[in-house]
Amino acid sequence: MQGTVTVVEKGAVRVHSYMAPDDSLNVTTQLIETPARVIAVDAQYALAYADEVVAYAQGLGKPVDRLIVTHAHPDHFHGAARFGAPVHALSAVRDQIVAQGDGQDPTGTVIPVADVTPTVEITPGTEVIDGVPFVFEAVSGGEAADELVIKLPEQGVLIAQDLVYHDTHLFLGNNDIDGWQKAADTLAADTSYDTILAGHGLPAGPEVYAALRRYLADARELLGDDGEAYKKAVVERYPSYGGPFLIDIGNQYLFGAQNA
Repeated sequence: MQGTVTVVEKGAVRVHSYMAPDDSLNVTTQLIETPARVIAVDAQYALAYADEVVAYAQGLGKPVDRLIVTHAHPDHFHGAARFGAPVHALSAVRDQIVAQGDGQDPTGTVIPVADVTPTVEITPGTEVIDGVPFVFEAVSGGEAADELVIKLPEQGVLIAQDLVYHDTHLFLGNNDIDGWQKAADTLAADTSYDTILAGHGLPAGPEVYAALRRYLADARELLGDDGEAYKKAVVERYPSYGGPFLIDIGNQYLFGAQNA
């Protein structure tokens, strides 16, 4: 296996967190294993790694009940069709995926948008799945225009996905540091969750919020009008962090052709 799987035991629920290698942005798919089924959250960027996640999920011996896509960045939905399960998302996220049209995975394989478009709309609130309460919350602004946060209150698990990165560089292409800091503060204020699942990186504890706030503050300080200078400065400040290509992708949005 090329990716890294971390398993967290939470009573009747087991969380299997699959992080892709650095060459695929350390993007993380969560497999929430309940007594009788598996709920998958986010679908990988490279199809090869989506296939790894699906093979691992099949090895659990329970059906994949659904795939939840938390936001409309391609690294979280390109592999959706590989899961062979209904795709759920907020209506805003679905519309943003449709607006992007067909995509390509890193190998150049075409991904028709029709194959990855969510078909089941998520309404914020609580849904009990296999006896486990899942709390769905919509967040606007931050790393993406719209994101879904999933909470498992009985297990103390918060599935933050791309509102939290863990030991990886941040994608700042949405150009909303203020919104991201506000979202991080809101999540951190709820101290009832001891397991935080990141959209890039391994599972973490609440201490991840301080690291995220520090990086956002540093990014605000270091961002100027030169993408390459920003990348050099932030990599020097966080030399152990993975996913430096995330900076390059973000710079294409922030600085345009200069970093294309």
